[in-house]
Amino acid sequence: MAADGAAALTFLDQESRVRAGGVGSLQVPAPVTMDSFFFGCELSGHTRSFTFKVEEEDDAEHVLALTMLCLTEGAKDECNVVEVVARNHDHQEIAVPVANLKLSCQPMLSLDDFQLQPPVTFRLKSGSGPVRITGRHQIVTISNDLSGEESEEDGSEEEEAELCPILPAKKLGRRL
Repeated sequence: MAADGAAALTFLDQESRVRAGGVGSLQVPAPVTMDSFFFGCELSGHTRSFTFKVEEEDDAEHVLALTMLCLTEGAKDECNVVEVVARNHDHQEIAVPVANLKLSCQPMLSLDDFQLQPPVTFRLKSGSGPVRITGRHQIVTISNDLSGEESEEDGSEEEEAELCPILPAKKLGRRL
């Protein structure tokens, strides 16, 4: 029994070292927080483009997840082509048409969380709109501060070390 207790303490000691910074090549991921904010803009004959950008010195990961493009009140029955200008995997700027909306046949288009990395520019290439673009601005932050998390885990490790071992069940005699 004493050997089992020592083995459990050794395991807990190794586990706490992994959480504190790693053993060998093992690393514990830092706590991640994710915030999501509603995004919307409107393109029209007066405002033919809109650029979504974030601050350069921000260490967080930003994602713009587009959900829908739709024609709004006052739209004419004409083709409204919406183009997205963003960067590809080689960091080259590319322009891609993402929607061709027409009031009589396709007044809206669902983009099912189409994800883009800022900066992103939306352009109304043809038509007079107005076209509403909606989505979510997601911000993922990785925290390097583990001090609060370590203190909580230390308390749970102490509780685990104080637990009594599990004993086998007693056999009951059979009555006939």
